[in-house]
Amino acid sequence: MLNQVVLIGRMGNDPELKYTPSGIAVASFRLAVNRNFKSQSGEQETDWIDIVTWRQSAEFAANYLGKGRLVAVEGRLQTRNWVAQDGSKRKAVEVVANRVVGLDKPKEQATAGYGGAEEFPEAAGDVEADYDPFAEE
Repeated sequence: MLNQVVLIGRMGNDPELKYTPSGIAVASFRLAVNRNFKSQSGEQETDWIDIVTWRQSAEFAANYLGKGRLVAVEGRLQTRNWVAQDGSKRKAVEVVANRVVGLDKPKEQATAGYGGAEEFPEAAGDVEADYDPFAEE
């Protein structure tokens, strides 16, 4: 059996970091993932997916990622069922992330001049087309 999820999207909110009574970090956030097609009215549709991550990934997300950041999430799909205080049955579907990776620079760094073409010449097209970074010199 296989239960593997890989998503790329934008964070819909800042991660909410909490700790279990035994001191394990857990963070949750929502990920906005655009669908590959548009609605009948021509509008782009978006799925909002709940993400939960644990331990070092949770602390990384809380410390370095925030609302609007482009991230990749790798994990598994999980469903939870419970009975609410009013007696109604509830169900949640979420991705439990093993890995969360930021794919863009924070806005503060981008506006401060970090990560620009002057630091990374390949971003400006100054690197030869046949350049191989792994070739022996």
